[in-house]
Amino acid sequence: MTPSARLQAAIEILDRLQSTNQPADRLLRDWARGNRFAGSKDRAAIAERIFALLRLRNSLSWRMQDQSPRAIVIASLLAEGKSQEDLETLFDGSRYGPAALTEDERRHIANPPPDSAPLWVQGEFPAFLQPELERAFGKNLLAETKALASRAPVDLRVNSLKASRADVLRQLQSEGYAAEPTVYSPLGIRIPSGEGLSSLSRHALFEAGAFEFQDEAAQIASLLAQARPGEHVLDLAAGAGGKSLALAAAMENRGEIVACDIDGKRLFALEPRAARAGVSIIRTHVLRGEPPQGPFDLVFVDAPCSGSGVWRRQPELKTRLTENRLAELASLQDHLLNQAATCVAPGGRLVYATCSILPRENEDRLAAFLATHPQFRLANAAALWRENGGEIDLPTPDDFFHASPYVTGTDGFFTAILVLEGT
Repeated sequence: MTPSARLQAAIEILDRLQSTNQPADRLLRDWARGNRFAGSKDRAAIAERIFALLRLRNSLSWRMQDQSPRAIVIASLLAEGKSQEDLETLFDGSRYGPAALTEDERRHIANPPPDSAPLWVQGEFPAFLQPELERAFGKNLLAETKALASRAPVDLRVNSLKASRADVLRQLQSEGYAAEPTVYSPLGIRIPSGEGLSSLSRHALFEAGAFEFQDEAAQIASLLAQARPGEHVLDLAAGAGGKSLALAAAMENRGEIVACDIDGKRLFALEPRAARAGVSIIRTHVLRGEPPQGPFDLVFVDAPCSGSGVWRRQPELKTRLTENRLAELASLQDHLLNQAATCVAPGGRLVYATCSILPRENEDRLAAFLATHPQFRLANAAALWRENGGEIDLPTPDDFFHASPYVTGTDGFFTAILVLEGT
């Protein structure tokens, strides 16, 4: 593909993303299957541009004073240092390339906005979320949100049922991967983003079940749950089962985990993953109303949420989030917490986690829950981490575990550990 054809493909893909809820990576895969003429280098270049456009969409739109995919692509080229002459060459109306520049586009290219951009532009977040993000981050709002607009590394969780972190690290490093141990999780390996990382999903170690892809913050949340061998565990919103697999490894594959979700297709994907990981204690259960009968020693609720903590990996979520959707999610989160409370054994733990940075999905939900469930007490996450062998203290200022790219170098994440007082 010519450089112009790649740009036109990016414009068309970005336009399609505006009319679908499909994840960007999946839409890109579908586009590649339908456009076999695009070689591997073309696909990689287009995908890299698309994710950069999505991460920096606010500032790129601001530069051209236009939110259209075409304007965003033009602004991205200007940010790369391209001149107007370069743009005239790329936007020349040739076959498969973008149409020639309009006079209005030329005017905006030559005249950047004179005023300083507002915070929601500088921080690359939805404007309506500014009060909520100020609650979350205070004076660090810009530093935090800019970190959420950066490119994420690849984090791996070593499966302790099959391998040690030292052995997996040694092999990956010997093959040229810039792999390093994660800072907090004793099971994590981090590899900076770059070319060739897609091959990890076909790596012999992955195929053998030696590691799974999981951000360090999610690994920490699973470790804070303190799942022990022989326990009876409920994963109430299991999805594809990443947390269930982590809990099973912590339990040394002894006990039982009931992995629940309303989406049977996602649960179905857990079965081959568990087989690869050498896990036999997970039983799947499609939710059709009430959760399975307890009591359970541990109930883990990885609640559906805004995904604001994973904007680095799924930047398209920023433009899809609305006030109405946040209200719907809060109601669902309350419902799941209320369901979970009925399943916990006396003395057992209820772990609430989200990949969200928003207080209304995190602290607010816990406050509402504790107001109506006084039989539960909140455990201090940092203290639990130290008591259970955490070598480096978690940088969390209160009882909850808060993670963010700026503070912990991870995805944004929230975890609370509640204990049902024994009788």
